[in-house]
Amino acid sequence: MSAKPAAPIKDLSRLCPHTITTKPWPIEVAVQKYAAAGIRAMTVWREALADRNVLQVAEMLRAYGISVVSLCYGGFFASASAEERQRAIRDTLNAVDQAAALGASLLVLVCGADPRQSLDKSRLQFKTGIETVLEHAEVKNIKLAIEPLHPMYADTQSAVNTLKQANDMVEIIGSSNLGVVVDAYHLWWDPELEEQIHRAAELEALAAFHISDWKTPTSDLHYDRGLPGEGCIPLRTIRNWMEQAGFSGYHEIEILSNRWWQTDMDEFLKKIIDAYYSAC
Repeated sequence: MSAKPAAPIKDLSRLCPHTITTKPWPIEVAVQKYAAAGIRAMTVWREALADRNVLQVAEMLRAYGISVVSLCYGGFFASASAEERQRAIRDTLNAVDQAAALGASLLVLVCGADPRQSLDKSRLQFKTGIETVLEHAEVKNIKLAIEPLHPMYADTQSAVNTLKQANDMVEIIGSSNLGVVVDAYHLWWDPELEEQIHRAAELEALAAFHISDWKTPTSDLHYDRGLPGEGCIPLRTIRNWMEQAGFSGYHEIEILSNRWWQTDMDEFLKKIIDAYYSAC
């Protein structure tokens, strides 16, 4: 397998910011700003839909010519509390309905974790949760995608921390309606990443590609992601692995950053576009 970097980006046809990236903008503003910048796709975080009619949001997106690539997040099925596990299942079923109403084709799932129990037990609960909501997702024509999170999140956020673990789960469950997310921020460190990207493609599970950078040093393990090119992740190399494996989907910019959220969002969006061209 080749580590040759991918060819430079030449247009914005595959650029897909997450609403969380420009968090200070309400979704109504984000849609207008993205469209004005020539962006034609976005991924919606569910917090951006709070106190809104999802069908009206979908109508607004269509009016601006913006496609919804995916909805973030469902899942979080892992818990030592049976009540919490059931709540997470109900919430994810609702997320499936939201994704369908928005016209998205993908719902991203995070495992969850609970320090009161083993990681193995949390993974088993996640598998059970996926199997519980799969039929409803199939009826709504929504694909589910497992997103592994960096091991630093293994205490409370996710017991699925490598692409191999996600691929294993996809293979065991055996549904064509289940895939994986490759998030460069969470997976760049993994020596098996290239191999597992190709394995995901063989499983027909390569569903999404999330992009940001790892700043050195980082000042916050949750909210200090960098623009592409600000850190040490070999983004073009990872994109090349994705494309060699046959991925032709969107490049989703997902930057959680207290530092950037305090800046002018119009200028930030321009920087995102510049960084997309220069570093992705």
